[in-house]
Amino acid sequence: MKRFVEGTDLQQSTLFPAVLDEYVGEDNPVRAIDVFVDGLDLAKLGFDGVAPLATGRPAYHLATLLKIYIYGYFNRVSRADGLSGSASAMSNWCG
Repeated sequence: MKRFVEGTDLQQSTLFPAVLDEYVGEDNPVRAIDVFVDGLDLAKLGFDGVAPLATGRPAYHLATLLKIYIYGYFNRVSRADGLSGSASAMSNWCG
């Protein structure tokens, strides 16, 4: 059983467009956020919960939550409902 909720594979084929990665423009800042956060060693930086617990519902990976938070910060979204909208916009991008 997987211990983190996982996003959709970016290379998964769909009807339109051919792959999910094509939904995001080449100049979209979400690409830079994705690469930046993936390059961080979250455990070394002191983030708790990088290793999933074996109990309860699988959690969202901390890297995914950090990507949503940074995306919201860049777009000046500070409220939880606004971040929820950002999460919807990024749901297929954050893996």
